Amino acid sequence: MTNTVKNPLPIPSVGLGTWKIPLDQTAEVVYAAIESGYRHLDCACDYGNEVQVGQGIARAIAEGVCTREDLWVTSKLWNTYHAAEHVAPACQRSLDDLQLDYLDLYLIHFPIALEYVPFDLRYPPEWFHDPDDAAPKMKLASVPIRETWAAMESLHGQKKANHIGVCNFGTSLLRDLLSYAQVPPALLQVEMHPLLTQEKLLRFCQQQSIAVTAFSPLGAESYFSLSMAGEEESLLQNSIVCEIAQAHGRSAAQVLLRWGVQRGTSVVVKSSQHKRLVENLTVTDFKLTQDQMTAITGLNQNRRFNDPGDFGEAAFNTFVPIYE
Repeated sequence: MTNTVKNPLPIPSVGLGTWKIPLDQTAEVVYAAIESGYRHLDCACDYGNEVQVGQGIARAIAEGVCTREDLWVTSKLWNTYHAAEHVAPACQRSLDDLQLDYLDLYLIHFPIALEYVPFDLRYPPEWFHDPDDAAPKMKLASVPIRETWAAMESLHGQKKANHIGVCNFGTSLLRDLLSYAQVPPALLQVEMHPLLTQEKLLRFCQQQSIAVTAFSPLGAESYFSLSMAGEEESLLQNSIVCEIAQAHGRSAAQVLLRWGVQRGTSVVVKSSQHKRLVENLTVTDFKLTQDQMTAITGLNQNRRFNDPGDFGEAAFNTFVPIYE
């Protein structure tokens, strides 16, 4: 059997992704997830539901399901708060909404700086600078990552964030960041699944002791409702994945999550159904063979679903490529 690559950070291997959980369900889903055994919660200002996530966490702690120290809570700095003076207030807003004193991990959400939008004007500010404009667009800001990272390091020094890291960075941006960082990024969160294996990026992070969290680990599923993926791209229906799932007596989703965990990444996956929550969490009690790992990796098409270079122009009238 193939060995599991060790994750350099003590982050639970499977986390609950809170992107796209409806507001009226979020608190209950978070509570149910914690009650089911989840200890890793992946949040963000931009998801617009951190208040409700905080309510679910507070209930679980109050009822003795867990302690704060049992949980790993991640949040993310939105694009409009990259300037040094806005980083700490943005983090504090997430902490207040989540009803927490500290984050286990705080990430720069995208390497895209947008013009500041005050909290009292709109929160979360999302992508448009002025959604009421006759032709709304993003409004880019000239803020170097170095400035944002220094402010992130201050949060780490103040113990507002136990670890700091980045999302949606490639190797070039990581190399640049590592050249000046006083506190190196602890983790990179990126889209990663068998249609987008990102093997060079994963290898580089492992060489640099940067942990990796894979978002959208099931592939296309999160993007059907956004018209950003076709049903034919579903990995849950893929014959190779389904054959391996049958061999292990597991679901296709469990096999896909196991593939990610066995590569040495943590994975964050969303579900609002209790059965699926439990199923998605149960991926550490079996292993894929080397041949099975190779077969799944061989499905790679370099197919990226979450690409600002595509959706930025289509949805927000602004061309903002970051991967090319």
